[in-house]
Amino acid sequence: MTVTLADFNTTDVRELLVACLDVPRWVDTVLAGRPYPDLAALTAAARLTLTEDEIRRAIEAHPRIGDRSAAGWSRAEQSGVDDDGAAKFRAANVEYEERFGHVFLVCASGRSGEELLANLRERMTNDPATELAVAGRELVKIAVLRLGKAVTA
Repeated sequence: MTVTLADFNTTDVRELLVACLDVPRWVDTVLAGRPYPDLAALTAAARLTLTEDEIRRAIEAHPRIGDRSAAGWSRAEQSGVDDDGAAKFRAANVEYEERFGHVFLVCASGRSGEELLANLRERMTNDPATELAVAGRELVKIAVLRLGKAVTA
């Protein structure tokens, strides 16, 4: 779904925002900021800091990197992970999930599978609280990226 900024400002776009990031407070905050004078103001409003509960909730909606059943935006965003990379990610995801209790989350758009795998391995050194905060920042990056694709001038 793509809408113009004018339509974004005047129509029901809750479903579009939920597709960008399924966090009710984020959706409500972005909606409450309307009308936006330009796309920069919209994306600035979308850059919220998420709570730990919000991060955990949103992570549950994301497929694993390398999961070939990913659909929609996730499939396109993970296009840098080829079949060989997906196999490597399956093993790395198991280790990551055992350590942190949730899927590895990163803004994957435009990044190679090797780069993403290196990022996962680097983040394995984080303590759980730090890693959750990093995942939260990545969720917001993903949401802003998706919003930028969904709303045009």
